[in-house]
Order: sequence, then structure tokens, then C-alpha cells
Amino acid sequence: MKRLLHTALLLCSLFAAKAQVNTDHMMRVGRNALYYSDYVLSIQYFNQVVSAKPYLYEPYFFRGLAKYYLDDYTGAEADCSEAISRNPFVVDCYQLRGLARVSLGKFSEAVDDYRNALRHAPEHEGLWHNLALCYANLKDYDAAVGVLDTMLRIVPGYAPALNMRAQVHIQQEDTVAALTDLEASLKINRYDSEVYATRALVYLQQERYEDAEDDLTYAIHLNPKSHYYINRALTRYYRQELRGAMSDYDLAIDLEPDNVLGHYNRGLLRAQVGDDNRAIEDFSVVIEYEPDNTMAVFNRALLLMQTGDLDGAEADLDRVLEEYPKFLYGYECRADVYRKQGRLKEAEADELVVLRAQMEEQNRLLAGTSGVAADEETDEEEASDTRKESDKNIRKYRRLVVADDAVGESEFSSAYRGKVQNRNVYVTLQPLFALTYYKKDSEVGRIVHYHRYLESINRSRELPLPLIVTASEQALDEEQIAFHFRDIDVQTAKFSTDREEAIGYFTRGIDFYLVQDHDAAINDFTQAIIADGTLWLSYYARAVVRYKQVEMEHADNESSAGHVSSSPVDFMVDARLNDFQLILADLNKAVDLAPDFAYTYYNRGNILSQLKDYRAAIVNYNEAIDLEPNLAEAYYNRGLTYIFLGENARGVADLSKAGELGLYSAYNLIKRFAE
Repeated sequence: MKRLLHTALLLCSLFAAKAQVNTDHMMRVGRNALYYSDYVLSIQYFNQVVSAKPYLYEPYFFRGLAKYYLDDYTGAEADCSEAISRNPFVVDCYQLRGLARVSLGKFSEAVDDYRNALRHAPEHEGLWHNLALCYANLKDYDAAVGVLDTMLRIVPGYAPALNMRAQVHIQQEDTVAALTDLEASLKINRYDSEVYATRALVYLQQERYEDAEDDLTYAIHLNPKSHYYINRALTRYYRQELRGAMSDYDLAIDLEPDNVLGHYNRGLLRAQVGDDNRAIEDFSVVIEYEPDNTMAVFNRALLLMQTGDLDGAEADLDRVLEEYPKFLYGYECRADVYRKQGRLKEAEADELVVLRAQMEEQNRLLAGTSGVAADEETDEEEASDTRKESDKNIRKYRRLVVADDAVGESEFSSAYRGKVQNRNVYVTLQPLFALTYYKKDSEVGRIVHYHRYLESINRSRELPLPLIVTASEQALDEEQIAFHFRDIDVQTAKFSTDREEAIGYFTRGIDFYLVQDHDAAINDFTQAIIADGTLWLSYYARAVVRYKQVEMEHADNESSAGHVSSSPVDFMVDARLNDFQLILADLNKAVDLAPDFAYTYYNRGNILSQLKDYRAAIVNYNEAIDLEPNLAEAYYNRGLTYIFLGENARGVADLSKAGELGLYSAYNLIKRFAE
């Protein structure tokens, strides 16, 4: 009996161990999918862990993170709450729930989350950063400044805190303090375009228009953005440079065709110079995006009157007067339209409305109780050439529009820092080329990377879908995920002869890779190599998956250490050298078997560059470019590698070629490293 009980306990422990391994595997694969932006797939894996072990906090947290990336902020908040209820000591859970609540506009609740997180991590700069932004959005500017003061004591010389404190000072109308912080920030990082743009806004408030224009011009040089052009147009308008202002609105709209503010202001300027028809086009765009923008409707009505479209003008004036029934100038304009249409009775009725209002105002003057008529402005109002975007006073229809808070709420709501995918956001190499069935559009467009062997294997129809090589991998949708899980079973059932078995293992390895099960993919590529050592695609694919495993491990280590690398070339410094020897060995074998496949040299160049063997990396990029002269990514990475060596001139030349071939992000780096 005792022996039987011992055996039963042993079996129970083995089953428990097996369940533990399975949930650990599901968590690992789910995190792989999350890291590589396969959010729908990752949620499926985390769902399995939640079902198996609902007492763990991790699957709730990571599922919440996936939902956050899918803009399901309510779901993310709920999952984070579940995670916190299971483990109230994990900083990331509070931080993510804070981000979800910010996205939902729950700033007070987000403050509570960041305060709770700071109890466990009092020197976490991201938490202080977000807490300050929450107070700024709540318009508690004194509290925001207090938080930023504390943050700068903890992290002296932290430029983002200086930038944010400057923005808060602007809201407090303390332009002197704002300039002090902005200038201190530029001493730390003189390549931050937003700092120049923010300082330009301070100069605008101080009516230093030439200085504002200079700062915005340099901000555009560093990083062209539509709102930089919009603001520079405003400075040029103040300086009576209407041609330059018009040009800036053109450029802003080229970058952002649905920029309502740009269309409205350009419409006003076009109307000023007599370009009525194109001004009508601009106001029509504004009305399309903002049907309730009555001032755009009124401006269009005036232009339609001038161009002879009386019916259109009448329709627009009807809308305006329905919204503003005391707007006397609107009645005058409609009376004019009616007279031109020969509708004298309607014209006289509108003129009578104006006459009665004028008589009432005259009576108030005589009685000593004068007010301001609906179509008049005070002296202070007349002195301004602009109005705030939220100012709906119809009398100001001719004024250029400025954003309510050019560095206010919109900026505060866009700069939150949270647990993202730990991707390096600094100077980084273009990614490896991988074998897959799917690609997403990249900067370089819809280029098809051809190789004769890929063409032949696709013609053989041995794979379920056409195989491609791309550096722009696409996350799978639910239908694609289901297809590859089914294909895993299909390929397993096909194993028979050696050659078919090699292809079967390779195909199933691609399936496992696409559903982010890296361990299973490596095992299958290894089995394919054992079955057929000449199938070089297996070596190539295994190298890519091994690299991604190391990339994930490095990201996890950084996350647990609470920081992100400041330089991509440090990415692999602390990684296990043995892993990279295996990756290089696979790439070397792929080169031996298929010496005309440019992407193997490119990938090997990336690995060597990560290992700081820059000269060897350049040799490999040279080989890739010799085989594929239009491979933009190779020029881009070779350019960066030259820059890592201090050879900026050669690096900039390569980046220029990459930009010419369509990798437009190269131009930002050129501006930085050409100086």
C-alpha cells in the first residue's frame, strides 16, 4: 500500500512538472510574440496560461501589455488590475495601468498608480516623468514642477525633465524660467528638434519673431514635421512675409494632408492675395474634416459670393446664421446675396434685422448702457491678428488660427514613458532579413527580393505559400495564425522519405517561427539539416531564429535591470559569445552552400557589427551590395558602421545612397552626423 501511494505521488509530481514546463513554454512563446509585435498571437498564448494557472500575475500583465499595443486600453487596465491583485509589488503593473488610464483620460487614477509604483522604485525616472505629465494634464502645474524638481535631483542633467519643466513654465506664463530650462537642455543635447520648436514658441510669446523663425528653421533641418512648418508660417506672417508663410503651409499640408489648421490658415492667406478658388478648396477641406467649423463655412460663403456662386453662398450663410443668430454681418451678407438673386423681400427682411439691432444699440448709447454689438470687437481684440483654436467667436473669422496649447495638452499626452518592447530608439542598424511568407510595407516600398533558389522552391509547390526574404516582417492576423497551427499538423503527417522529411522539417520550422515558437523552430531546422545537409535555407533560417532568441534574452535582461541601452552597438556586448559563434557558423555554412545569396552576407555583417568587428562587417556589406546593388538596408548599415569607426564622410555617403533608394530615415542621421 505504501509503495502504491509512493508511486501515485511520483506520478502526480511528474504531471505537475509537465504542466509547469508547458505553462513556462507558453509564457516564453507569448513573450516572443509580444516582443515582435504579434499581439493577437501573444494574447492567445497568455490566455492558455491564464486558464491553466489563474493565480499567476505574469500572464495578466503581459496580456494587458498586448491589449495596450492594440489600443484596447480598457482591457489593458482590467488585466493590470488582475495582475496587481495577485502581486501588488510589481512596478511594471502599476506603470502599465497608469499608461492605460492616461489613454482613457483617467489622470487622477494614473497619479495614484505612479505614486504606488514609486513606493517600490523611488529612483525610477520613467515613473517620475509620467507622474509630472499627469499633473500637467490635470493643470496642477505647481505639483508638476515639484515632481520635476525632485526628478532632477535624482537624475541631474536629465534633458527630458528640463524640457517638460520648460513646457510647464510656459503654461504658467513664466517665459524666463522656460528659456532657462530649454537652454540647459540644449547644452545636454543640441540635436533635439522639439526643444528648438518649444523655444521658438517662447520667442513668439515675447514677439521675438526673427529668433522664433531661426529656431523653427533649425528644428525643420533636424526633423521636418508639419507643426514646425505651421508655426514658422505664423512667425513669417507676423513679419509680413506672406509668400514664405504660404510656402510653409504648403509644406505642412504636403506632410500632413488632413491638417485642418494648415488648410484654414492657407485659405485665409489665399483669400488675402485674391486666389479665391483655391481658398475655397482649402475651406472645403476644413469643413469636410470639421463639419461644425462655422468660421470656415462663413469664409467659404464670402468667397462663393465673390466668385458668383450665390446658391452655395446662401446655403453656407444659412448654416452660419442658424449657429449665430445675432451675427449682424452675416445678415448683411445674406441680404446682398438675396438682392443679387432678385429676392428683394428676403433681402429687406435681413436688412430689417440689422436695422433693428443698430437702433437698439443707439438707444442703449442714449441711455448710457452701451454694450458691444455682436459684430464689433473691443480695442484689445482688434489688436490681435490670431485666435486660439478653441475660440469660436465668429467675429474673428479673418484671423489666423493657432493651436490652443502648442506645447500643452497635445504634447503632454504624447510623451508618456512606459514598458514598451525595449527596442533601441537611438542609432540602430536595419534588422536582419528573414525567411517568411509575409511582409509589410516598409520605407523602401514594395521591393521584391529575388533569388533563383527561392523561385525554384516556390515553383515546386513544396511549401504551403510562396517563400520570401524580407527585413520588414509582418505580424500575423487570426486567420494566418490558425493556418500555421494547422500546417504544423499537416507537415508532421507528411514525413516519409529523407528529402521529403527535410523539406517537411524546414516547412514546419517556418510555421513554428511564424507563431514565435523559437525553440521548436530551431529543433526543426536542425532536423532538416540532419536529413539534408545541402538545404542551406535551414542554416540561414536557424541563424535568424537564434539571433532573435539572443535579442529577446538581452531585452529581458535590460528590462529586469530597469534600463534601455543608450547605444545599439552595445546591444551584444554582454551576450554569450557562444550564441554568436553558432549564429556565425550557420551563416558561414549558408554562404558556402549559396555564395550568391546577398542577404546572408548582409545578416553576417549585422552580427559582426553588433560584435564591434566593424571592418569585417563592412566586407560583408560590400559583398551584399555587389550582389544586390539596390539593397538600401545594406548601404544604411554600412554607413552606420563607418560612423561607428569615426569615418563620418564615408558613412554619410552611404546613408545618402540609402535615402536615395527609399530609406528616408537615413536623412535624419545625415543631418546629425554630417556636422
